[in-house]
Amino acid sequence: MIIIELFFKGGWIMYPLLALALTAIFVMIERFFAIRKASSDNEEFVNQVRSLLEAGRSEEALKLCDQNSGPIPQLIASGIRNRHLDNPSIERAMEELALRETPLLHKRLGVLDTVITMAPLMGLLGTITGMISSFNVVAGPDAASKTGALTGGVAEALIATATGLTIAIVTLPVYNYLTEKVKEIISEMEVRATQLLNILANLRSKEVPEAASEVATN
Repeated sequence: MIIIELFFKGGWIMYPLLALALTAIFVMIERFFAIRKASSDNEEFVNQVRSLLEAGRSEEALKLCDQNSGPIPQLIASGIRNRHLDNPSIERAMEELALRETPLLHKRLGVLDTVITMAPLMGLLGTITGMISSFNVVAGPDAASKTGALTGGVAEALIATATGLTIAIVTLPVYNYLTEKVKEIISEMEVRATQLLNILANLRSKEVPEAASEVATN
């Protein structure tokens, strides 16, 4: 009840502030689960892919990648599909996929950044409009109603400011957390790409002596 009363006392600016708060909540929840899914532990997955590739079961390795969603399995799948090319070509293929996946990781984070910047400014706007209302009351001829109206204008100003700051303060650490998780995923993508290149290079180095021995035998 108190929150509802404060909401209506805050004036018209509380409605756009409420819209900002609801938008931030939706984006934070959606991005949290999306980024959490993308940042799942990939160590065991990479080890399974390595074992399959070393056993010559490349198609099974591709199926394993397709069964796992997220940027890292897709990155590794891109490398495996181009395994017959040289390392620079494989690297370019994985870079192309990374360029497509990275914007998906950053998706809607800009909305949170906008909310963090906009909420205090809208609260400040509510403060200004509230103070203007108070000054208009003071300048009016009806002295009897001045005290109550003046108090209402000041309350409107303070509530709007507090609401805008609260929205920004709550959203900021979540935004920073999600941004750092995205950076970690991008760094891991680079590490996993390098690991795959090394795995494929080792496999090719083993294939050369085997091919040479077969030629010598024939």
